[in-house]
Amino acid sequence: MFTNSQFKRIAAAPLLGAILFAVPAAAQTTLTAASGMKIDVAPVAEFDEPWAMTFLPDGSMLVTEKAGTLMHVSADGSEKTPVSGVPAVAYGGQGGLGDVVLHPNFAENSLVYISFAEEGEGGQGAAVARGKLVTEGERPQLENLEVIWRQQPKVSGQGHYSHRIAFGPDGMMFVTSGDRQKMTPAQDMDTNLGKIVRLHDDGAIPSDNPFQDQGEIAKQFWTVGNRNMLGIDFTSDGQLWVHEMGPRGGDELNRIERGENYGWPVVSNGVNYDGSPIPDHDTRPEFNAPEVSWTPVIAPAGFVIYDGEMFPEWQGDGFIGGLRSQGLVHVQLDGDSAREVERFDLGNRIREVEQGPDGAMWLLEDGAGGRLLKLTPEGAAG
Repeated sequence: MFTNSQFKRIAAAPLLGAILFAVPAAAQTTLTAASGMKIDVAPVAEFDEPWAMTFLPDGSMLVTEKAGTLMHVSADGSEKTPVSGVPAVAYGGQGGLGDVVLHPNFAENSLVYISFAEEGEGGQGAAVARGKLVTEGERPQLENLEVIWRQQPKVSGQGHYSHRIAFGPDGMMFVTSGDRQKMTPAQDMDTNLGKIVRLHDDGAIPSDNPFQDQGEIAKQFWTVGNRNMLGIDFTSDGQLWVHEMGPRGGDELNRIERGENYGWPVVSNGVNYDGSPIPDHDTRPEFNAPEVSWTPVIAPAGFVIYDGEMFPEWQGDGFIGGLRSQGLVHVQLDGDSAREVERFDLGNRIREVEQGPDGAMWLLEDGAGGRLLKLTPEGAAG
């Protein structure tokens, strides 16, 4: 995703070599916001296990499919083309091809960043790579793809990769690194599992990161004590917000601060899957507590802080996709605090949330046949 409006409006040449495909035959539906505003929901395309998306400056899109395909999709959804040059992925469970974002200076350097699960010694782990998107020829491709960050170490299992990416207003890259369902690494300074990491755009470690004196790998950490973070974005004034899946209960929306410990697995507002208790956040004030906590869970996935013109009443608010809750969760952000204000029931698991160049809201449904949905004020699309 882009992190603020200046990254959403850069310019680039159109992509070539698209392949025609059928738009799903499904009726447009209408939602009603708490304010009374009517919202049209129009299906635009279908994908095989879509996971993430981002907009190119010409209005077309890049969409990842979990099994390992990166698709270029026309602005109206009528055409799509696989992008060549994508690496092999460790597909299975929660693993596969993950996030896709553009470099803040994409118009000048054409750099695209992808995250994915990969095989290696010890098991699997998340990685982030970047390459140049080249549009000449029969189909688009990623050239000179280079891995610039990896989870360390690789471990067994196919869950909690997280691997969401966002660029801050200062051009630094933030990556969510899940705990890989191992729990204790989130408090271990010798592994980057269960952390948010902050890097230069080439993967180099900034010298002003907060954990410079706690070992070599800790130099990349921005926060510790995190679980499974599938949504990350910045406000227009540069505040980072990240949501995090809890165990049984205790999903979180966190205001992210430099060098903070968010407590996992020592504290949680949920309980373990076997029902055994975990101390609540309020029992350990030394850990950063969430601004919003959900029990029952919403299973958050995808996140955008809206700054467009199409929905002026939403400016500055957060929108979270719900897997378990099968909808879109609207959260009001007010400085250091946040609160849920409404939910839109969509009847399907929502994997990704994105803002389009014109201010429309776009969603990806989870799973095989997951649809790309476009949300606009009633009548605006006509």
